[in-house]
Order: sequence, then structure tokens, then C-alpha cells
Amino acid sequence: MSIMTYIGAIGAAQQEAMSADERVIIIGEDVEANVYGTTGGGKQRAEQGDFVQQFGQNRIRNTPISEEAIVGTAIGAAMTGLRPIVDLSYSSFLYMAMDQFVNQAAKNRYMFGGQSSIPVVFRSAMFYGLNTGAHHSDRPYPMFMNVPGLKIMAPASAADAKGLLRSAIDSDDPVLTFEAVPLWGQKEEVPEEEYRIPFGVARTRREGADVTVVGISGSVPLALQAAEDMAARGVSCEVIDPRTLVPLDSDAIVRSVEKTGRLVIAEPAHRTCGAAAEIAALVADKAHHALVAPIKRVCALDMQVPFSPALEAQIYPTRERIVAAIEAVCADQLMSENRRVG
Repeated sequence: MSIMTYIGAIGAAQQEAMSADERVIIIGEDVEANVYGTTGGGKQRAEQGDFVQQFGQNRIRNTPISEEAIVGTAIGAAMTGLRPIVDLSYSSFLYMAMDQFVNQAAKNRYMFGGQSSIPVVFRSAMFYGLNTGAHHSDRPYPMFMNVPGLKIMAPASAADAKGLLRSAIDSDDPVLTFEAVPLWGQKEEVPEEEYRIPFGVARTRREGADVTVVGISGSVPLALQAAEDMAARGVSCEVIDPRTLVPLDSDAIVRSVEKTGRLVIAEPAHRTCGAAAEIAALVADKAHHALVAPIKRVCALDMQVPFSPALEAQIYPTRERIVAAIEAVCADQLMSENRRVG
């Protein structure tokens, strides 16, 4: 084990994959200048050596500033035998390539009768909460959850980022990975050896008995903090990180809710038609019999992201907002605890 940052673990996964398979390449804007093959135009570098020096410019390729061209090139390369990792920088830039994602990456295997695969990973970074304005701050993963044929991952820790990325690179399906930039500097112990985390397997970050809290991406650390706050008040929170949204580990979530009877979901995307809405609908369908309180969602407000730091900070989930949601679904238990203490 060694201590790695979230972004460093991503670099380690890429380096391992490129060393193991010469078909793995990295393409994107400024990846040669960045030399670490990481998202963000050099703002954050993976804690690895010089990728260009190690693997050569044939496998680390700069592209024109055209997301449609980048994604289309990667799809074609994947269909003809390569396994590209595409650095698309800001997640908001994915919109410029929607036709390539929706009509080509997601559909080509089906449209060509299974004659080709699309083993390509599209990395992008969600720069929310960093005062980058409405054009650079989106968290668009729910849009892509709606497209059959795409796998979606949103790791919330360094160890998960490394293991999931290795699985994504091995996959014969197109994978979109959304990295929460506020997590890039997070450090934890990460296995130095190669390992893979399968898609569709959630991670229980904290065991609990009174309420299930599902955290997504950058909301996972906030959910853990809120759980710690509530533990001091006698409420036991089970915190679940789905890790991948497509496929989603619905069984793990349903089992937890059947145990606790309550559900709070926190995510940084907008409330309307978000991942939290899908999870709420799933539980309402499959675990309604177990619910003893209404489901609560803690999401970003349905508004454009303001440039003002003071205003932007108010639109996302916070530790306090998650605590308030837990308080609402556990009101009866909190009342009983207060009577006991009193």
C-alpha cells in the first residue's frame, strides 16, 4: 500500500494499463504538454513519471480543440483495435460531442450487429464549486445515464478511482468517467499492485442501522461527515457509495433500505432527473414496504451555476443540508433519544 491522491491514483492506473497493453493510448487536448495524461490542462498532474518519455508520442497524442473530432476519432480507433483513453478536460465540454456519444459510441455495436466493439474510456472533470462559471461547472452524468450502451462511473476515492479505471480500460464498452475536482487532492492508502473493481458493485463506506445515506461522487465525503455528526446524536447512518451509476448496484441499496427503513440521497448534480431521482424511484418500487419515512434528496438547485463564490456555495449539497435531511427522516427517533437523554 502507498498513499496516493485521487488524481495520482488515476495516473497510476493509466500507467499500468499502458505498460500492460500497447493498444492503450491517451489522446486529448494538451496531453503531450501535460505529459501525465491527466484531465485539467496541467492544473493537476498525476504523481507519475513522464508519460511521453515512457510511452512515446505515438501513444500520447495531442488533438485539435474539437470535442466532436476527438470523440469521433477515439470511437473509430477503438473499432479498429486500439483502446483509447480520452482526456476531455471539463465535463461541460462533453456537450460539443453529444452526437458522437449518443449516436455512435452508444449505438455502433448494436447498429453493426456486434461486428465491432467500442473499448474507449472518456475522462472528464467536474469543476464545480471552484468559481469557474456556468460554462465550466456542470455535472452532466445524469444525461448520459439515460443513453443505453454507455457505462457511467463516478468514483469518490483514490482507491476506487484506480480500480474502476482499470476495469473501464479493460471493458469492450464505452465508459464515461466523471471525476469530481474537489476530490483530486484527497489522499488515502491505495494498493500498489494491479487490481480492478468490478462495475455494478457498490461500496458500503459506513455500516449503520437507522438510515441509509447514498452519496454520489463528491457528496460521499459530505455524507460521511453528516453520518459522524448524527452518530453523536444517537442516529446510526449507513453510507453507501454506488461507485458506478450504469450499471447501478440496485440490490445493495435496496438491501440497506430494507434494513434501515429510511433513505437520504446526496449528489452534486441537479435535482430534476438526476441519479438521486432514479435511486429514489428504484427504492419506491422495490422497497416501499420497508420505508417508515419519505425519501429525501439533497441535490444541487435547478439553476445555472453562478460565478460569485458566495452564491455558488449555496447551490450544492453540504454537510449541513445532509444532516437536515437525516433529521427529517429520523425525527421520531431523535425525539425518542431526546426524551431518553432528558
